[in-house]
Amino acid sequence: MKSSRGPRRSLALVAGVLLLGGCQTLREIAALERVDFSLDRAEHVRLAGLELDRVRSIADVSGFDIARVGASIAAGSLPLELDLVVGALNPEENPTQARLVRMEWTLLLEDRETVSGVFDQATVLPPGVRTAVPIHVGLDLVDFFEGSARDLVELALSLSGQGGAPKNVKLRALPIIDTALGPIRYPTPITILSENVGG
Repeated sequence: MKSSRGPRRSLALVAGVLLLGGCQTLREIAALERVDFSLDRAEHVRLAGLELDRVRSIADVSGFDIARVGASIAAGSLPLELDLVVGALNPEENPTQARLVRMEWTLLLEDRETVSGVFDQATVLPPGVRTAVPIHVGLDLVDFFEGSARDLVELALSLSGQGGAPKNVKLRALPIIDTALGPIRYPTPITILSENVGG
């Protein structure tokens, strides 16, 4: 009569691996929940092709560039592109690193929902280290805001941190992390960023 110890041991081993994997998954999910996300800065800001990173105020924008922005508005489009650099800090006391592999996001500007996208650059968040997560954003300002060419340039300057009133920015996100059991989607969207930007 054949012994059943072999199959039983195999089942026990599989169960043990799954149990250990489940513990690892719980630790990584807990680690991600405790990561502190905040907006560090906006960079590589371009408005209708006009680079704003080194523009300190509306006075630094030439009349020609204002006219170019006005012409773009008259044509029904004013594209704005920028990188929102989100700082992700995994607390030092966390027992494990968090590995962000994908994040679906929606940008809210002044509490107005604007554009959505996906961050899909795998990023390791070691405990105690602040890690930059660059979110590239592209939107057409005329789809969401009204105003003169000067008003919209000042809005873009404020977002770049070069002047104007601060703007409230929120990023509604759905992170996905890599675990011992494979990619795990965060159960519900979270607001990872709600800061006054610019000014």
